[in-house]
Amino acid sequence: MKRVSIITSSDTGYRGEREDLSGPAIREIVEKNGYEVVAEDVLPDDRKMLSERMAEIADSGTAELILTTGGTGFSPRDITPEATEDIIDRRVPGIPEAMRAYSMTITKRAMLSRSTAGIRKKTLIINLPGSPKAVKESLEYIIDALGHGIEIMTGEAGNCAR
Repeated sequence: MKRVSIITSSDTGYRGEREDLSGPAIREIVEKNGYEVVAEDVLPDDRKMLSERMAEIADSGTAELILTTGGTGFSPRDITPEATEDIIDRRVPGIPEAMRAYSMTITKRAMLSRSTAGIRKKTLIINLPGSPKAVKESLEYIIDALGHGIEIMTGEAGNCAR
């Protein structure tokens, strides 16, 4: 079973002023698809805290997949992509490109997403949008392909050829 860690980036959620609905939406989708949720965090929109937590999870081998939600917009406090870029070894541009392309069929505002994805050691990190609706749409669109990508990354599978 592949392990996933969920990180919600939200100042108001961290302070307990707003209920996190996106993290639970992620949990529901990944568990339905055979993943084990091994950690869930709600952190403030703080670049250092976010990057340190993602690095800690990846470096300890806690999870093969980290899914973040929130912090991918245009607000000055939206820094999740930068926190992710700070700690990844390799970028995986196809995942956020696919999410944006699919989401553009639903709303033109999808072009405003700054989501990124990358690999640190043997952990894939993907930034999802902040709204539960956008999380559901994006994650359900990419979830089938993630398993194979993780198997290639961890050495469980040999290549992407059929």
